[in-house]
Amino acid sequence: MSASDSRRTIRVDALARVEGEGALLVRLRDGRVTDVQLRIYEPPRFFEALLRGRLYSEAPDITARICGICPVAYQMSAVHALEAALGVVVDAPTRALRRLLYCGEWIESHVLHVAMLHAPDFLGYESALHMVPEHRDLVELALAMKKTGNDLVALVGGREIHPINVRVGGFYKVPEKRALRALVERLERAREGARRLVALVGGFSFPEFEADYEFVALRHPDEYPMNQGRLTSSRGLDAAVSDYEEHFVEEHAPHSNALQSILRRRGAYHVGPLARYSLNFDRLSEGARDAARSAGLGPVCRNPFRSIVVRSVETLFAIEEALRLIGEYEPPDHPQARVEVHAGTGHGCTEAPRGLLYHRYQLDANGLILAAKIVPPTAQNQRSIEDDLRQLVPQSLDLPDDKLQWRCEQAIRNYDPCISCATHFLKLTLERT
Repeated sequence: MSASDSRRTIRVDALARVEGEGALLVRLRDGRVTDVQLRIYEPPRFFEALLRGRLYSEAPDITARICGICPVAYQMSAVHALEAALGVVVDAPTRALRRLLYCGEWIESHVLHVAMLHAPDFLGYESALHMVPEHRDLVELALAMKKTGNDLVALVGGREIHPINVRVGGFYKVPEKRALRALVERLERAREGARRLVALVGGFSFPEFEADYEFVALRHPDEYPMNQGRLTSSRGLDAAVSDYEEHFVEEHAPHSNALQSILRRRGAYHVGPLARYSLNFDRLSEGARDAARSAGLGPVCRNPFRSIVVRSVETLFAIEEALRLIGEYEPPDHPQARVEVHAGTGHGCTEAPRGLLYHRYQLDANGLILAAKIVPPTAQNQRSIEDDLRQLVPQSLDLPDDKLQWRCEQAIRNYDPCISCATHFLKLTLERT
């Protein structure tokens, strides 16, 4: 079927290398895109309703089950929000240990996406398994790096999937110095692997495509953001996390079971590695900044296809940050701070690998959850994904069906979407009239 046919239908029966279930519909008239719908039809999971009536202390373990790839992010946003509601302040060693746990998640999640889910798009393979005969070194390197990230999560969090050691006020148990230092040699090897990864993906060929996103990410006065900071944007937003809902609102799109988040009076915005990097380049480690420049990145990146390079830079940063935190680690005097239960409302935002993750909890006097709100990164990026496709498809209409299908899938995978949180099955329909 040629690109000049009046009606053109492309179906992708199974979009692998993303998490969740969804469909994409693109309509064109006279060569112009008239409608783009990222249709998420996976059944709603009702975690917010499931939390109501539960004791506050159950929330970190329940929310961790939302995602098997980034459970730490859900736990961290939950504990920050609940501690805000209860007036709990943790000490510096506990805060550092939480950041170390987050480093482990960034390492394992970013490496998974870069090497296993996204690199096949650039190298022309159906999957990472198909890459093995010609790119065995890359696959083995990624598996070793991911295992290091997983083991760091397991050591601090209690296990690598759905950690069980996180609680409001701190941890149930904290690791000993020698246990953490046993990971140093592997992290140093992973650091060299991350440098190789940045150089490798920086050499990929990228479509000439940029978008005028409003980037949104946390900004901390001293750190590259993970657990804490103010809400900032590339167009002047600067707000406390507790003011999140004054600036952001969720809307229901008829074609999707996932809510779409927008900035009030402004519309779509972009969260994730591109946003963090572009708003916080000066907060990266020197090694990460040098690697980014060597890979052809400036301090701001607006090409979503180059997000694979930015993720690799963030992987290198997370490894370097983990090494720093382990080198400075002193166990807290107590695994957890004292928690006094009372009524209250608290807000929390952290930077999941895929972007900003917001939680809000309202508690009664007994510490039972009266209301919960969770806004995952993919819900915040859905409008941007659709906008990218509106801009990208008209530029790509000369491509044959299979290449256009591939380009649309690749554009969605730029975001590493986790649609179950908010797609390994995508049905793409492209209609021309």
